[in-house]
Amino acid sequence: MTLSRTQVQDLDTMRALAHPLRMRLLGLLRADGPATASDLGRRVGESSGSTSYHLRQLERFGFVEDAPDQPSRRSRVWRATADVTSWSEELFEGPGGDEVFAAVRSGQLEHLRRSLAAWTRPERGIGASDYLLHLDPDDLDALTGELHDVVARYVGRAGSREVALHVLALPYPRETA
Repeated sequence: MTLSRTQVQDLDTMRALAHPLRMRLLGLLRADGPATASDLGRRVGESSGSTSYHLRQLERFGFVEDAPDQPSRRSRVWRATADVTSWSEELFEGPGGDEVFAAVRSGQLEHLRRSLAAWTRPERGIGASDYLLHLDPDDLDALTGELHDVVARYVGRAGSREVALHVLALPYPRETA
């Protein structure tokens, strides 16, 4: 199975996605499949009006769409348009870029925090690794692409355990004396 990907091309689109509730709604649609604004609102503790508004914003920027099967004219079912969203660091250069990057980073940290909080004890197959690499930007792009291809080979398997796999390429925080 292949992973579909949306590549964010402009800061306005990234700004629309960077809202914490929108990131969470998109994540839920990707993880659990199509849902209504009411269903999503109950899961995140928001009103259906609020989730509806944010879903329409995500639709405006191409992140969600109507699911093919709509049960009724009263209840709109949404789905994610892609499995993965990616962008390049150049997107955040220029006016407003730092603010949008901070919002994206905050949302990703919250998602990572929730995943780590769910990791309550050692389990077979669940763990962590870290590697210190010295890479050029082109090498890092190639590595990221290869990791994406490896992960895509495992998407759609019917295993007994749901796993959140986080792949982060971060600057190494050198300790100073």
